[in-house]
Amino acid sequence: MIEYFFTCPYCWQPVSILVEGGSDRFEGIEDCEVCCNPIEFRILLEGGEVVSFSAVKAQ
Repeated sequence: MIEYFFTCPYCWQPVSILVEGGSDRFEGIEDCEVCCNPIEFRILLEGGEVVSFSAVKAQ
């Protein structure tokens, strides 16, 4: 698992997400661990490292 830190697009607090290191992509919706609002993620991985990351307010 890879822990990636980012800023919540709702509450602007620093939080993290755990991403499976064996995959090359993650797309989904997870709640912020601080404010509980839904965040839409699009994450690309190469060689077990995050190469592209997007976290926006879920529609």
